[in-house]
Amino acid sequence: MKIDILAIGAHPDDVELGCSATLAKEIANGKKVGILDLTRGELGTRGTAEIRDEEAANAAEILGVKFRHNLEFSDGFLVNNAASQLEIIKIIRKYQPEIVLCNAIDDRHIDHAKASKMASDACFLSGLQKIESIYEGNHQKAWRPKYVYHYIQWKNIEPDFVVDVTGYLEKKLEAVFAYKSQFHQKEAAEPETPISSTNFRDSITYRAQDLGRLIGVDYGEGFTTERYPAVDSIFDLI
Repeated sequence: MKIDILAIGAHPDDVELGCSATLAKEIANGKKVGILDLTRGELGTRGTAEIRDEEAANAAEILGVKFRHNLEFSDGFLVNNAASQLEIIKIIRKYQPEIVLCNAIDDRHIDHAKASKMASDACFLSGLQKIESIYEGNHQKAWRPKYVYHYIQWKNIEPDFVVDVTGYLEKKLEAVFAYKSQFHQKEAAEPETPISSTNFRDSITYRAQDLGRLIGVDYGEGFTTERYPAVDSIFDLI
């Protein structure tokens, strides 16, 4: 299966929080999307890895992605080395995405920046023919995604571009809150975390509103780029 977009996250819920409205919009437009989680989020204060597995599957179903894989790297201890990069390369070569969306380039959680660089490095290395990889018994051909973009997470990083996601915020919120163990619940007995507050819950909407305001629409999601985006005409900019 060849896909259009591969969204990569250090933890289950990274993709949902960072770029799921964009994914929902592209899926509605007929694009094929897959998600790759690097860890199971097993060090999370609330819930368990098993609960997160179930929540991730539910969120994937809500979004309508073609697949969701988890590489089961060690949460909190991601290492950007050859072994880790090769596992990501196998997924990139299997599904041959045109676009890869990955973690924020800098963020509060140490795994996010690590995963950002790891995924970006793997995208480049995946295009080198002399790197051999075997997936499910098959030798793979080199493949390099055309574009690598980074979504925005905890920190308010200034985006290089903003996607109009008006009409898709509700789908994003539904996917995000499939992770019931992680976010605000009145009856929850588990410890509070930075993302379990009502303020954080509300921030998902008000950030999208603010980014939308900046481009003259109701809601937006922001991304940073690794190189200048190209357009055929200035009329392509809205």
